[in-house]
Amino acid sequence: MTTTNETQGLNFLQEVVEEDRRAGKHGGRVHTRFPPEPNGYLHIGHAKSIVLNFGLAQQYGGKCNLRLDDTNPLTEDTDYVESIQRDVRWLGFDWDDRRFFASDYFDRLYAFAEQLISQGQAYVCSLSPEEISQYRGNFTTPGKDSPYRTRTVEENLDLFRRMKAGEFPDGKHTLRAKIDMTSSNPVLRDPPIYRIRHAHHHRTGDTWCIYPLYDFAHCLSDAIEGITHSVCTLEFENRRVLYDWIVDALIKGDRPYQYEFARLNLTYAVMSKRKLLQLVQEKRVSGWDDPRMLTISGLRRRGYTPASLRDFAKRIGVSKSDSLIDMGVLELSIRDDLNETAPRAMAVLRPLKVVLENYPEGQTEELETANHPKREDMGTRKVPFMRELYIEADDFQEVPEKGFFRLAPGKEVRLRSAYFIKCEKVIKDAAGNITELRCTYDPATRGGDSPDGRKVKGTLHWVPGNAPVAQVRLFDRLFSVEQPDKDEAKDFKEFLNPNSLETLTGARVEPGLAEAKPGDRFQFERLGYFCADAVDSKPGAPVFNRTVTLKDSWVKEQKK
Repeated sequence: MTTTNETQGLNFLQEVVEEDRRAGKHGGRVHTRFPPEPNGYLHIGHAKSIVLNFGLAQQYGGKCNLRLDDTNPLTEDTDYVESIQRDVRWLGFDWDDRRFFASDYFDRLYAFAEQLISQGQAYVCSLSPEEISQYRGNFTTPGKDSPYRTRTVEENLDLFRRMKAGEFPDGKHTLRAKIDMTSSNPVLRDPPIYRIRHAHHHRTGDTWCIYPLYDFAHCLSDAIEGITHSVCTLEFENRRVLYDWIVDALIKGDRPYQYEFARLNLTYAVMSKRKLLQLVQEKRVSGWDDPRMLTISGLRRRGYTPASLRDFAKRIGVSKSDSLIDMGVLELSIRDDLNETAPRAMAVLRPLKVVLENYPEGQTEELETANHPKREDMGTRKVPFMRELYIEADDFQEVPEKGFFRLAPGKEVRLRSAYFIKCEKVIKDAAGNITELRCTYDPATRGGDSPDGRKVKGTLHWVPGNAPVAQVRLFDRLFSVEQPDKDEAKDFKEFLNPNSLETLTGARVEPGLAEAKPGDRFQFERLGYFCADAVDSKPGAPVFNRTVTLKDSWVKEQKK
């Protein structure tokens, strides 16, 4: 049991659990579940829910189930099932032997439906879906009874069994809960709980042609599994009354209760699987795992770590009211993680050739440099230094602007862990483009310090002339506005950022990076954090994705 001091700062769900345990509710048990529908890949909002549900169970010595809510065969696929399991495990959680499917309970759910009919609390309605909607009214207009609401229990059981037997086409009949067509909450106006759908199911095949709707299947699946705290997002708040009505009508004894928390709303993103699916199907992105997508698969491929997503969930907390979280909070979480864990390396994204005219031709020396400036346990590496090198093109200005402290004609800079160099001559092609710099180096400054005490203001990263070529992908935010789907009258795809991906094919990386394994993460000094692409990167032909810049440059760019 958590002590009084430890309860300070608890979120409202932890407070609910604390109170339930004090009151002996559920016998002190805490049993949660994560119940995604396998109709798409999980996104960052699901990561928040995973951390919350599994975290609550862990905190109170309870259990958390993984349940796949597979009640709609038209949209579900085994690929989605596998991706969901992969993502949950990658985030650091496991369901042990408690992986369930709503389809596991189809027989029991059907029996529950017959029980409701027998109790006079459900009926088969023959209105079309459009007519059902019209009869229901709205928040200002009360509903009116279906003309089929007065069917007898015997008639309803007969029709429902014939629905199950496949006698009727899709949409011919619907099983509805008989509650109150005049209720002020339209959710309670005889909601449909079973529909006819002649479609192949990814697990049950063609066994069933009727399927329970979410509102019916979800709460009863919770009850079957012994869930105590059914945690969902705020859009289900007004459906809690239906959750309770169904459970009260069919479950005796210990039962689950629903609690709602604010879903994640993140700037420069969409949090709808339906809209993410549009991006995939219309090939606006390369797939569900496109590193610009805020799917868990996309974030993983981009280089995000499980620890960073768990930290992000902790930073934003759990609230009862919706809010908009700045994308910078997510980026801060991965920066903080990689700053501590990512080894340093050097890469030049837009190479400019440098020739050290006073360096002996044919000579190569190995210069030692730390893999992390604050972690001796990460060791050191050796980088070859030679007459020909590459630096970033942006690190040279022929006519330096005010405040530019990098390389310029006659100026001296330090090369990281190497020597001081001075630019003596600029080589250009026929079109006037700078193609090469002729420089000299000071052999007395090996390691980056001068014996005579002279100082230089600029320190540049570099790679040797024989540095391997790599492809580097620079990712930016997928959308150019904070809330791309705020206005439902506009197509959210209008706000796709045309500069969300820049591919550099001629980057150069220090030799050790040529053999980077897919998923390996690095800080490219002065450039950002990068990850070897899990799909396209191969030994000898590396492909690196930029996970995040070293600093939040988005605000500065927006001001420009």
